[in-house]
Amino acid sequence: MKCNKKFPEGLLGKKLGMTQVFTAEGECIPVTVIQAGPCYVLDVKTEDKDGYKGVQFGFEPKNQNRVSKPLTGHFSRGEKGGFYHVKEIRCDNDTLGWTTLGQEVLAGEVFTDGQLVDVSGVSIGRGFQGVVRRHGMKGQPATRGTHEVRRHVGSVGCRKFPGRIFKNKRMPGHMGNVNVTIQNLEVVGVRPSENVILVRGAVPGHKGSLVVIRKAMKTKTSASSAKQAA
Repeated sequence: MKCNKKFPEGLLGKKLGMTQVFTAEGECIPVTVIQAGPCYVLDVKTEDKDGYKGVQFGFEPKNQNRVSKPLTGHFSRGEKGGFYHVKEIRCDNDTLGWTTLGQEVLAGEVFTDGQLVDVSGVSIGRGFQGVVRRHGMKGQPATRGTHEVRRHVGSVGCRKFPGRIFKNKRMPGHMGNVNVTIQNLEVVGVRPSENVILVRGAVPGHKGSLVVIRKAMKTKTSASSAKQAA
C-alpha cells in the first residue's frame, strides 16, 4: 500500500549564533540567526526514476581544488561549482518548480514572517558524562555514610529478580552529538537580501554547524483549533 505522506519543503542553512530583537510593543525575543541559502539544485528525484520526489541541494561554495574527482563530476551537472554540504530534501518538487539543475533557491522564496518551522541539526557533543549532568539525577545523600559516590547512579538492579539490567536504563555515557529536531519554532524575521532568517529560541548545534529548516509538520494551532471546535 502506497503512503500518501506529505513532506514539507525546506532549505539547508548555517547557524550563525544567537541574539535578541524587540517587537513594536517592546517585548524582547531571543532568536537564532540562520543563513538559509542560497541553495542550488544538484539532483531532482522523481517517482518514475527513484520512487519518490525530492531535491538534492548544495550549500556553501567550496574551492574546486578541494573537491574530489567523483564529486567534481556530480557537481558539474549543475554548473555551479563545488559545495561543502550536500543534502537531500524530500518535497513535491513539481509543485514548487524545483526541477532545473543548478537552480538557485533563496530564503525569501520559502519562508515568511510568522511561519512555524522545524529545525534539525546535530547537538553539541559533551563527551562522557555522569548521570547527574546527563540525566539530571540528584545523586546520593551527602551524609548517612556516603563516601566518594555522591554523584553515582546508585542501585540499578537486583540479583534475584530480574537478574539483569533492563534496556534503556539511564546510565553514564556519551552525551550530545546526536541528531535533534526542534519543532514549531516561529520565524520572527526574514532578511531576503542577506538570505538570513531569525528563529525564535535556540536550535541544535554549535556556531557554524549545518542545520535543515523545514516548514512545520505538526503545528500548534491545529491542536488548539480542534479543541475549540469540539
